[in-house]
Amino acid sequence: MPSYTVTIATGNQWFAGTDDYIYITLVGTEGCSERTLLDKPLYNDFERGAVDSYEVRVGENLGDIVLVKIEKKKYWVQDDWYCRYITVKTPSGDYLEFPCFCWLVNDKEVVLRDGRAHLPQDDKTSLVKQHRQKELDGRRKTYRWREWQPGFPMSIDANRHKDLPRDIQFDSEKGVDFILNYSKAIENLFVNQFMHMFQSSWSDFSDFEKIFVRIKNTISEYVMQHWKEDFMFGYQFLNGCNPVLIRKCKKLPDKFPVTHEMVAVSLERELTLEEEIEAGNIYIVDYEVLDGITPNSTDPCTLQYLAAPICLLYKNAQNKIMPIAIQLGQVPGEDNPIFLPTDGQYDWLLAKIWVRSSDFHHHQTITHLLRTHLMTEVFGIAMFRQLPAVHPAFKLLIPHIRFTIAINTKAREQLICECGIFDKANATGGGGHVQMVQRAVKTLTFRSLCFPDLIKSRGVDSKEELPTYFYRDDGYKVWEATKRFVSDVVNIYYTSDESVQGDEEIQAFVKDVCSFGMQDLDYCEFPKSVKTREELIEYLTVIIFTASAQHAAVNFGQYDWCSWIPNAPSTMRKPPPNKKGLANVNLIVESLPDRGRSSWHLGAVWALSQYQENELYLGMYPDEHFTEKPVKDAMAKFRKELAEITSSIKKRNEGKKLPYYNMSPDKIPNSVAV
Repeated sequence: MPSYTVTIATGNQWFAGTDDYIYITLVGTEGCSERTLLDKPLYNDFERGAVDSYEVRVGENLGDIVLVKIEKKKYWVQDDWYCRYITVKTPSGDYLEFPCFCWLVNDKEVVLRDGRAHLPQDDKTSLVKQHRQKELDGRRKTYRWREWQPGFPMSIDANRHKDLPRDIQFDSEKGVDFILNYSKAIENLFVNQFMHMFQSSWSDFSDFEKIFVRIKNTISEYVMQHWKEDFMFGYQFLNGCNPVLIRKCKKLPDKFPVTHEMVAVSLERELTLEEEIEAGNIYIVDYEVLDGITPNSTDPCTLQYLAAPICLLYKNAQNKIMPIAIQLGQVPGEDNPIFLPTDGQYDWLLAKIWVRSSDFHHHQTITHLLRTHLMTEVFGIAMFRQLPAVHPAFKLLIPHIRFTIAINTKAREQLICECGIFDKANATGGGGHVQMVQRAVKTLTFRSLCFPDLIKSRGVDSKEELPTYFYRDDGYKVWEATKRFVSDVVNIYYTSDESVQGDEEIQAFVKDVCSFGMQDLDYCEFPKSVKTREELIEYLTVIIFTASAQHAAVNFGQYDWCSWIPNAPSTMRKPPPNKKGLANVNLIVESLPDRGRSSWHLGAVWALSQYQENELYLGMYPDEHFTEKPVKDAMAKFRKELAEITSSIKKRNEGKKLPYYNMSPDKIPNSVAV
């Protein structure tokens, strides 16, 4: 009587093991085995991290094993089980891998195909076609679209983290509890004595040091020492938390009437302002998206304010980016003066602080929340709905979607919801952040997620012109390495452009992103189909890059750049000045966040800057969704390229007072999970 050896690996997560009944059925081209009980309760099989083997005897040859059905039946209490993979050794000695990597909850069955990836058009038998369709039918019922706020990209239909499918929940919900983590951060930073001191102003700038954690030779300490200096202000547009706004100024907008006479003293090349613009030395940052946004009014004891500044920047003879003019509103006029470096010391400093505060809001809500978190969730939901586990694009993308839907659901539950943590310390809390996303979605095109396109569209692609734009330089390297890896994988499975066009699942995935995820908005310009391998490669690269490198670049530097409160105020408690000569130390300190809001802000940027325990960095794929050697070779090549990029960045950073490492592959997690 032929027998098959079945080996089953249980996950390492807490509570991954089970005492329930586990049954298996092998389905082959010539027949299927009887439903076989593999373990009886309390026999200590299927424990956390265990690898258990069993004999499955059959009365006849089953032919090629096509599917493995695994069932869990409750023994006593609900006992979820995480199965990593199943290996089947056939009577002829061949080994077949069946990746699972999912939870079996309650009385559940999972039907698995072996680990080789297949396009839908490559499946010829009705058995595997039906399995493929049944999996997608089930997923579409489980992963449903929902509009959280009007005009937002669509999100998952779940109110709370615990309502999510078990497979996409965090292993431990406690570890991602924002209230718990922020409170813990506030305690660890020794600022808990200030956290309830709302309305209580600091006495002067040095007073902020009471909540500043000094970590020697770090960016945060350097920021604290140099935050007032123009070079530090300008540098952050290139390599700070929000290095995505600076653009070359080709013509001064009418709403920003800066004259040569105003800025002549700041220009170093004996050229007029117009000539400097023509020479490509003038850059601009415009926070128009903040114009008219409703400031936070959730605390009746504290008025909070927003501004929509425009800032003109100059590349000086030393290639440093220096601010030369700031207007704090969008409409020019007597009550909206243009502040200059030649103005009084505190007038100029306060104008820069207002820009830094506006930059903080843009960064948190648009650069970070919308363009990495929410967009990765859109791609993730569409992936689960349209790509079965056997599809090569599913296998490629799944590590880069890990925990993203969970962290976003938790954020909607605790952080950005009405009366959430975001309201405590941010001037855009209380609904302003929602207005900002609704406005910013209107300029969120697919091409704006393509890293090289976005850099070029802002006129900042030349290394010669901006030699210290490390975000751009490192981003190019990681983008190209990622694209080469994606290309290697795509070309293994798609032999021609026609095979891309003939893949109904990948076409449905791309269409779902546009038509449902982005609600087919007229201005989103997301593709509804992909016609060539090159288009597919770019599309998949955008998803992986957004979820990994782009998120890392704008997330993990938050403590570095935002922990010194005057450099990134989360709120302002006085209106922007409408004339010159008003500012002094007292006005600035009274404008900056009070002690309570400063403490909550500090806890937030600390918590958001922490890596997960057991973080998986770019190129680390311990869950073997792919089993084919050519893909494993492509992964090894990708890791080698990433290691070389890491090494070159490390070398460049040596001896730098302001090293840039946010795009270093060894600091880029695979997915948006914090």
